[in-house]
Amino acid sequence: MTDLAATDSLFFERAGMDPARVEKLVEQALDGMDDGELFLEYSQSEALSFDDGKLKSASFDTSQGFGLRAISGEATGYAHSGELSEAAIRRAGETVRAVKTGHGGTRAEPPRGTNQALYTDLNPLSAVPFEAKVKLLAEIDAYARARDPRVRQVMCSLMGEWSAVQILRADGVRVGDIRPLVRLNVSVVVGDGDRMETGSAGAGGRTAYDLYLDPKQWQAQVDEALRTALVNLDSIAAPAGEMTVVLGAGWPGIMLHEAVGHGLEGDFNRKGLSTFTNRIGQRIAAPGVTVVDDGTIPNRRGSITVDDEGTPSSRTVLIEDGILVGYMQDRLNARLMGVAATGNGRRQSYAHHPMPRMTNTLMLGGSHAPDEIIRSVKRGLYAANFGGGQVDITNGKFVFSASEAYLIEDGRIGAPVKGATLIGNGPEALTKITMIGNDLKLDDGIGTCGKDGQGVPVGVGQPTLRMDGLTVGGTAA
Repeated sequence: MTDLAATDSLFFERAGMDPARVEKLVEQALDGMDDGELFLEYSQSEALSFDDGKLKSASFDTSQGFGLRAISGEATGYAHSGELSEAAIRRAGETVRAVKTGHGGTRAEPPRGTNQALYTDLNPLSAVPFEAKVKLLAEIDAYARARDPRVRQVMCSLMGEWSAVQILRADGVRVGDIRPLVRLNVSVVVGDGDRMETGSAGAGGRTAYDLYLDPKQWQAQVDEALRTALVNLDSIAAPAGEMTVVLGAGWPGIMLHEAVGHGLEGDFNRKGLSTFTNRIGQRIAAPGVTVVDDGTIPNRRGSITVDDEGTPSSRTVLIEDGILVGYMQDRLNARLMGVAATGNGRRQSYAHHPMPRMTNTLMLGGSHAPDEIIRSVKRGLYAANFGGGQVDITNGKFVFSASEAYLIEDGRIGAPVKGATLIGNGPEALTKITMIGNDLKLDDGIGTCGKDGQGVPVGVGQPTLRMDGLTVGGTAA
């Protein structure tokens, strides 16, 4: 089990609770239930924002609490509190037991143990003085302005979090995990006459701040934000119509995450809400397309040593060579569907119940060089990066906006375009992939996924892809 000693200190010694008595309270609350757990959490977070040459805001927050969940059949009882005490846990137990009415209960098997550690347990917030963080943001601002006279505005921010969790189950299993998380964001506005454009970049992961105090690291983010802004400054109106689209490697995997990933989460499929329901073993994508959800990649933003139910994280193959082979599962949906949990039971905080969520969702690489893919296109669009998007998981329809895109003409990347959107259907889009690059790349560690009002950190990745017959919405007349 991981980090039990450190989390015992936080949740029992500091709060004055006795582990044996708390375990007994959990056992009593979940007696006769199918499943459930006590989730303890202590979290520190901070955010610093620099804008217009000065520190605009700085915040620090500490929170703690517990969530107690009881599961009987498909019904869930959940109670949470910001008070860490045996009395509060006892009251919560009395509340959640109401879900047992009329059900005998057959307790689910506990999760297996793990000794893996995917990231440091050091607290990034206390390791670097506040003054050093402000100095870093000021240096970013000065560096960006000195890079090009067309820079009109620089916005940058630094965020950090350190969370400790412990999961206690009625079967006596206890699991602890300590989770650091940091993120650096840079946004640059450039102008030429009356025209102004923006470029953004960022990076993060489950590491300390030290990586981003290195000038080579933060300067690379500034350079990328400035490069994107200057590209957009020269952009022309995007064309519209059906055409071949080449997606860049890395962050464009956000389209895969949204248009396909959510539809492969266990709850949507158990309830028959996903377009992928009851399609295990069927071809849903072009040959060569393999998609995995991997929460075991060290130091990645979306990685978790154990999920929020105590199940070790795993590498789950979802689509293999175009065939649907699995879904992402938490314990509740896995039990009801008669399959194994995959370590994807995640929650935003102790105040939220867990549900199936993605970790790092990737399409694996193929055999084509990126230049070869570009050369194969007579006329089309190269979407190098994405901004926002929307998707309906019941039918897979999506709309995504490209934050950096170019025309492809006669096998060469041409003029940058502005206002390009990709419109389509996730399952159909998977069948339109005709070339897969050999340049699999993960995003820089900036993703946050929303579902049912909860946000959790995630990662995405993919190689360069050629997709034929996608609908492009543009702004050209």
